[in-house]
Amino acid sequence: MLTTIGFDADDTLWQNEAFFRLTQERFATLLSRYADPLLLAQRLEAAERRNLGHYGFGVKGFTLSMIETAIEVTDARVPARLIGEIVAAGREMLEHPIELLPHVRATVTTLAADYRVLLITKGDLLDQERKLAQSGLGELFDGVEIVSDKTANSYRTIFARHGTGADQAMMVGNSLKSDVIPALAAGAWGVHVPHGATWALEAADPPQGHRRFHVIETLATLPALVESLKPGRNG
Repeated sequence: MLTTIGFDADDTLWQNEAFFRLTQERFATLLSRYADPLLLAQRLEAAERRNLGHYGFGVKGFTLSMIETAIEVTDARVPARLIGEIVAAGREMLEHPIELLPHVRATVTTLAADYRVLLITKGDLLDQERKLAQSGLGELFDGVEIVSDKTANSYRTIFARHGTGADQAMMVGNSLKSDVIPALAAGAWGVHVPHGATWALEAADPPQGHRRFHVIETLATLPALVESLKPGRNG
């Protein structure tokens, strides 16, 4: 029996990756005299991978990785003015208004009437708290968890603390790597809602043949999927 539904935040409830890509384009323009855009993108991605264990996920780590990449590609000759512009770009990302994705409020409201609904997200604590407050969705959730990373163990812990265990829980999100695969490993249902823009570090292959794995094109169809999973129903 399904009792608890967890929702990812970034690119599941509201736009996120699009702003990172716009900032990366701005970064490429700033460094255009020092590096080819493709090479710069490769160096930035490598820096982000290196730095995840140090800075975690989010805008602040991304900004520090851009600064590190700028120093690398200019052989430590990057002008202070450009460093200032990179910092300003990161600050603008932290101040950008929230843009809810389609059907979010209606879907969460519908499911909150019959299930415990949780927000489970990773990243910088202050930034994620800001986005949740601006979204206007906070009162709909029975619990909010902002974690450093999403693992099978973290899902087990969260669903035990806020619900009746992972085997009676569902995780919904746009990332196979973070939202679906570890949730399935914990024993929960995993529902993938693909987003047009997905960060390279979140890429993963879909689980094949897993009975608790589902894909929906939009959150509007999530209530129907949940209904189909009730005992005695097909699915």
